[in-house]
Amino acid sequence: MALPTITTPTYTFKQPSTGEEIEYRPFLVGEEKILLMAMETDDEAQIYPAILKLVNACTNGKMGKKKDAMFDIEFAFLRIRGKSIAESIELTLTCPDDGETEVEYTLNTEDVEVLVDDAHSREIELNEDFNLVMRYPNVKDTLDAEKITSDTEKTFFIIKNCIDIVHYKDETYNRVDLSNKELDEFFNSMTQAMFETVQEFFTSMPKLKHEIEVENPSTKVKSTILLEGLADFLG
Repeated sequence: MALPTITTPTYTFKQPSTGEEIEYRPFLVGEEKILLMAMETDDEAQIYPAILKLVNACTNGKMGKKKDAMFDIEFAFLRIRGKSIAESIELTLTCPDDGETEVEYTLNTEDVEVLVDDAHSREIELNEDFNLVMRYPNVKDTLDAEKITSDTEKTFFIIKNCIDIVHYKDETYNRVDLSNKELDEFFNSMTQAMFETVQEFFTSMPKLKHEIEVENPSTKVKSTILLEGLADFLG
């Protein structure tokens, strides 16, 4: 007699960047093992590919590609983890008012969303002649940036990589058609004001965020703690 097949339930969420409804399933024991082994290394070069592989498998290839926006992957992974292990995560948080008292907090992953600034736009006007269209940082950007030792160079690398289209008057230049040298020269020719305008894209772009209110048991002071990015939600 053949052993019966275990039926895996399926769920749906909306991909933050596109609004597309994505069907997904919990990850399986074998998939979790690969993830846990990668996380034990504490090496992003192994952790992120493992997360991508897991998300790809659990969404039947709909997500989990290196070109996917980081916030899409983080959101998908948190939803998948919630259905696979538990929708609640026990966090130990430090109270901001004294910077030392720790409190326990139970977070429901279903309450966590990717939040978008109402003023955010992928289109950036540098001046009357130049306009940029940006793309969101993805996993490949993150992994490539980790190879750079200087924090300043990492920032510049990510910003340059995320320039998708350059509009100059009536001309359009796509990133895929530009050499790294051309992009470097263009980037280095920006004024400080232009650079700050581009930086605002990254400041206001969609992020996995959640605010938590905690009360310090010692001082009775209530504070708001902002969790941002996947690492904050996994404790």
